[in-house]
Amino acid sequence: MSGPHPVERSDLDGLNISQVIKGCWQLSGGHGGDRDSDRTAGQAAVQDFQPFVDAGVTTFDTADIYGPSEGIIGKYLQSSPGARSKVQVLTKFCCFGQSMDFADNPKYVKRSIDGSLRSLGVDALDLVQFYWHDYSAPKYVDAAQRLAELQTAGKIRHIGVTNFDVPRLDEIVQSGVRVVTNQVQYSLLDRRAENYMIPYCKDQSIKLLPYGTVAGGFLSERYLGVPVSKVSANTYSKSKYASVIREVGGWDYLQKLLTALNGIARKHSVDIATVASRWVLDQPQVAGVIVGARNASHVQQHQKLFSFSMDEEDRQRIEEVSAQGVRPSSDCYTWERGGSFA
Repeated sequence: MSGPHPVERSDLDGLNISQVIKGCWQLSGGHGGDRDSDRTAGQAAVQDFQPFVDAGVTTFDTADIYGPSEGIIGKYLQSSPGARSKVQVLTKFCCFGQSMDFADNPKYVKRSIDGSLRSLGVDALDLVQFYWHDYSAPKYVDAAQRLAELQTAGKIRHIGVTNFDVPRLDEIVQSGVRVVTNQVQYSLLDRRAENYMIPYCKDQSIKLLPYGTVAGGFLSERYLGVPVSKVSANTYSKSKYASVIREVGGWDYLQKLLTALNGIARKHSVDIATVASRWVLDQPQVAGVIVGARNASHVQQHQKLFSFSMDEEDRQRIEEVSAQGVRPSSDCYTWERGGSFA
């Protein structure tokens, strides 16, 4: 019997990341789940990073708005000898509300970046992903340039963005800021990235870091054959992805997709979620997939992403089902900002 398959890696302009990225939003508070298995707070959360690193999942995605998340990662880096040389931390600079009024101010941006440096206990941030909430507030290019100045000063190694559409991303790129990644929602249910973002990023040598690859768990055996009357969208995540399901064809369409994915999963001795994430990982410009985890119990499942390759028959089976759903025509994250999905 063969052992666990090594987690493969991608290069982002010299930043070498694992193709499975541990998403740390569940460390922000309020995402604990079952008490017996919860490891999202305190020392348990700190210790829970080591099994990921041991398995080759050395890249962590966090944010300045994820409550204690940066600090928990910082405690892990300080408590584990040699961890800093193995681990890549992808954090964010997020601008909402009044913060958008100040985001072109060098002192404001420096103060925010310095806060992340202190929380993580590092001398430079590996990757800062820039988020801008409202495009009608016109300072996002200026804010990106402030980040580039801090990159020149050595506080930031690489700059990315998150949930930008193509026109605004292009404004930042044309201003001279080197953007290496865009973190976007991308799954078999949400294929908006294929419309404009992937072609643009290919031209600009920008990689994608998708989240939502299993649609909050809807792309799993848990919902195969389950009637919609038995499903409760009782969390923000579930509600968000339930809305996506309604947009692309509803519960009946999801069942057709799950049935196809289940056949592929059985063929390769994996599960539906692994097939769904593998499909995203195989798409152009995708450097890694972000997976949420309340604990390290699914580490071996993540390693199985690299235990198989989908063949042409698998891909054709998926496309035949996808053709029965509603294909979105919009850009990334325009729907969430009040635009259309389809």
